[in-house]
Order: sequence, then structure tokens, then C-alpha cells
Amino acid sequence: MITKTTIDRIMEATDIVEVIGEFVQLKKRGANFIGLSPFVNEKTPSFTVSPAKGIFKDFSSGKGGSAVTFLMELEKFTYPEALKWLAKKYSIEIEETVESKENREEDNRRESLMIVSAYAAKFFHESLLDTDEGQSIGLSYFKERGFSTETIKKFELGYSPDQWEAFTGQALKEGYQEEFLVDSGLSVKRDNGSLYDRYRGRVMFPIHSFTGRVIAFGGRTLKKDKNVPKYVNSPESEIYHKSNVLYGLYFAKRAIRDEDNCYLVEGYADVISVHQAGIENVVASSGTSLTVEQIRLIGRLTKNITILYDGDAAGIKASLRGLDMILEEGLNVKVVLFPDGHDPDSFVQQFGTSVFKKHIEDNKKDFILYKTDILLKDAGNDPIKKATVIREIVESISKIPDSIKASVFIKECSMQLQIDERALLSELNKMRQAKAKKDHEKSEKTTTYRPELSPEDAALFGEQPEVAEAAPQPEKESDTQEKEIIRLLLLYGNKMIDWDGIANTYIGPFMVAELSDVEFEQPVCKEFLEIYRQEVENGVLPDEQFFIHSQDKNLVDLTVNLLANKYMLSENWLEMHKIFVPDEQANMKATILGAIFHLKKQKVGKILESLRKQLQTTLEAADQEILLNQYMHMKKVEKHISDYLGSVILK
Repeated sequence: MITKTTIDRIMEATDIVEVIGEFVQLKKRGANFIGLSPFVNEKTPSFTVSPAKGIFKDFSSGKGGSAVTFLMELEKFTYPEALKWLAKKYSIEIEETVESKENREEDNRRESLMIVSAYAAKFFHESLLDTDEGQSIGLSYFKERGFSTETIKKFELGYSPDQWEAFTGQALKEGYQEEFLVDSGLSVKRDNGSLYDRYRGRVMFPIHSFTGRVIAFGGRTLKKDKNVPKYVNSPESEIYHKSNVLYGLYFAKRAIRDEDNCYLVEGYADVISVHQAGIENVVASSGTSLTVEQIRLIGRLTKNITILYDGDAAGIKASLRGLDMILEEGLNVKVVLFPDGHDPDSFVQQFGTSVFKKHIEDNKKDFILYKTDILLKDAGNDPIKKATVIREIVESISKIPDSIKASVFIKECSMQLQIDERALLSELNKMRQAKAKKDHEKSEKTTTYRPELSPEDAALFGEQPEVAEAAPQPEKESDTQEKEIIRLLLLYGNKMIDWDGIANTYIGPFMVAELSDVEFEQPVCKEFLEIYRQEVENGVLPDEQFFIHSQDKNLVDLTVNLLANKYMLSENWLEMHKIFVPDEQANMKATILGAIFHLKKQKVGKILESLRKQLQTTLEAADQEILLNQYMHMKKVEKHISDYLGSVILK
């Protein structure tokens, strides 16, 4: 349990723009910052961060909250995990209970896998640096590759002893459970139920999550035996999905954002060597084909990717088709080819940082033009092959969502291909129309239920009849007015009343007292008001930050939704349009009392409606008289509220 004092220190130190900026490329707009949602795939920014309020709001997914909430939503942290991450970032000491054998395996299964992976990284790293076998085999290999001690420590490189149960035996002895050793892929179960190490006699490359936690490993053998696989990688697990991970991204994300460019290489050693040379905006897909998820990870930080290829021409041709999806995601792609016999690792090691940078600057080519050049050389003078190349290039251009950018490439390629620009444009339009038609048919197929099958017949064929999605119901008037009360408490509860000569009274306690006879209907609004009332009784005036940092997600969502504005007026709105937008703070009496009495009037209206219905169904004369008296009394209350509303608002 983290103490309240520690939590307060973390909240005070946290800069929400700085925290979210590590995950999302933010641009300043007025008082706020905007960016593309990290939760859904979108082309137009709908993600807003308010540094003044300390909140974010994603209008695409509906998510919102504080920096803590953001980490919980994006990285699936628990509340304590998010606090610990922030504490580490801002170098704040945090009180923790001593970890014992009994509590080492957390209730949270995912966290248990994280814990055992962190232990493994520490074990392999210490085996590399502190054992004779690790130093003579593993450390000497890394030193031969040119990796400095600082780099080895930074990337937590390690060595797995060449024994069957060196790691597993020690982990079991330390109290780690078999289940998590197997599920993380660190240990393998034999037929007889015993465990052995997956990585034996290999140098170890820990793979980090976006937030820096070890989630998987790549192990490279140093043996020359061709029957032994060169690399053994972690299997998929609850914490590791290779299609969603880029090696080195944790160490590169700040540089990628600062440089507004990401270098994409092939392997672990390429990343480490280039990073060590001072070029830190470099990541690798770790030998797997690039995935859409990986591209979107990069797209959160920059819209520019530069792919650094080694001299293997066959490998380059094989990967060209797969790169079209980068264009489809709206990113700009450039390609750099290194001389035969060199990859980014060997080139930067041999020639140094300045030559490496100069080579990239002098040789980078736009992906479309590079692909055109490669395929044209391959086609030679064969007209059939050339026609195929033309279609393939136009198909790549058709993936680009930006029409202006696509037209520029059409012009460039028409010169390179020596073909009329109009012919290329015609082919481009055909492809786009075909794609639009296909998308439309796919959309219809997934949303239209076949009329010839009844729901009963569909069930026989194993099909589920689609149910039309209900249109969103308009918010009830009472819900809207209850939320308005909450909004005013958040914004003005700790301000002093400045009307009718009232002195030394805050708006929050005043509103709570005025609403003592009102029962809220919305559970979350009711909970909010009850907490507010309790805090006031304890001598505390809770502000917006009190609720933004609540552990109750419903309260956080309510608070953020009421405070976050998707649209805001520009500073010169009045000057440009001569339209005056009234400020609710100009007449706080009308704003506060108006909200209170509008809510009361609505509640009285519901009581009157209920009494009317009872009068229509009640047969006993005595009961009718009681109900009629109640009805007349509530009508007087309603008139009093209406008169009061009119006088307050019109003043």
C-alpha cells in the first residue's frame, strides 16, 4: 500500500504533457495539446491534453483522466503500478512492503509474468558480468562486437549458462512458480514434468515494453553447429505479442519524437551499435515481417520512417511488397541501402557516426522511387515485365491516403517509367474505385442480414442474425441537470460567494446545503455529491484534482467528461465575428442558483407527474383529498421556483 504522502508527491511532480508525450506525438493548440489517439486508429487528431487541468480526453474512444489513468488504460497497469512508474520517472522514493516468498507471486497473473521476466533479466545480466563462463564466452562476444560496458548495462544484455537447469533451478529455489516460468517461455517442461532452461549457452537480448519492463528475450547461440538454430526467441505470452513490439523502442522513443524520424533496422545488434554511436532513434522488427501494429507504434511518435537495408538484394525485393502498409497508414517512407557486405551494425562500427549519418543523408531515397528503380532494373527490356512493374508501382501509390502526395508520386514515376502521366492516373483511379467498391461490399456483407433466412433458420446454419445497433438515447433532462451541478462544484466549489452581501462562504458548501432536500438519480452523480458532502463535513473543499486522481474510474470519467471541451473559441473570435459569447462567471449568482433551481424544478415536475397519475387511479375520496392537497402544495413550490428563476436570471 502506497502512503497518501507519497501519492501526493507523485501527483505534484507529474507533468501530464511530459508523461503522455512519451507515448503520443503532441502538438500545442491554444492552451491545450492535441495528437492522434493511441487507443484507436484515426487520421484526424481527437486526443486532447490539458496541462492546466492535468487531464487528457480521447474523443474517439471516450477514455479520459489523469496521467495515472492514461498509463492504466494504455499499458494495462494497475493503479499502484502506474504510481510506481511515475515515481521511477521522477526519482521519487516509494514505500513498499518487503517482498516475501508468499507474496512474490502477485494475484495478478500478468504482473506475475512481468516479475519472473524481470528476475530472468537480472539473472542473465549477472551471469554475464559476474561468472567466469559468462565473462569468457558472453562478455567477450559482446566486446568483440564493439559494445561498451555502459551499452551492455543499458540494454541489460546477458548470458544464459550452458547447463540444462541453471536458471530454472535458481528461480525455483528463489520461490518463483513453475506455472509462470513455463508460461513466460523461460523454462520448458519435459514429458516427465520436470523443467529445463529454454536458453542454454546463449547471449541474451532482453526485449522491453514501451514503458521499459522486460517482457521477452532473444537468445543467440555462439556455436558453429548448423543444426543449432542461430536465435531462439520467447514464445507468445500474455505479456508478449511480437507483432506489437519493436526492439529498442523504449530506448528510442524520445529521440524518435525529437528527430521526427525513426530508423528501422533488422536485428538486435544493428539497434545497439547504431544507438551506441549516438543515433538513438533506431528500432528493429526483430527478424519478423513488419506488422500494422508495429507501424502504428511508430506512427504515435513520428510520421517519418527511414528503412536501413543491408546489401542483400534478394531480401530487399522480398520485403518491398510488405512495406505498402506503411504508406497505407499515412507515413512517409525512405530507404537507405548499405554497400555489399555491410549492415548498419558493421558500417557504423567500421566508419563511425559522422560517415554513417552522411551515408544516410546522401543515399536516402523515397520508397516509391526506390521501388520503381529496383523493379525496373529487374524487368530490363521485357515489355510484359515492365507493364507488371507499372501496375505494382501504381498499386503502392494507391495506398497513400493523401491525394496530393499521391499525385506528386504519379508525376515523378511517369518520368522514371517513361509513361504518360494520364495513363498512370487512369490506372490509379481504377484501383481506388475497385478498392472503394470492395470496401463497400464488405461493409454491406457484415451489416446486412440475409432476408431469405429467418432467425430460426439462421440458427440451424450456425449463423447469428445481426441485430441493428440501437440509436444512442438522448440524455434525460434530469441527468443533464445533475451533471451541471457536478460541473459547477468542480469549477467553482472552492470560490467565495460574492452576491447579496454573503460573506466568508464558499460556493461548494452553499450548493451542498441548498441541495440537501434533493435526491440525485444518476448513481455516479449521487456518489460524487455524497463524497463531496463528506469532505466538506471534514473541513476539506475537494477540487477537480481530488476527483481526477480518484481510484474510482466512474468518478474519473465523470470529472474528465465534464471538464474536457472538444472545441474552444479562438482568442480573436469576438474581433473576427463580432459575436459575444456570454461568460458564466460574469453573473455567478445566476449561474449557481439557476442550476440549483432548474434541477429542483425538474424534480418537482416529476413529483407532480406522479401525483397526477395517482389521482387518476385512486378511487377512495379521502385518499384523493390527500393527494390533491399534496398536488396543490407542489404546484405552489413549482411557481415559487419559476418566479425565483425568472428574477435571478433576468437581473
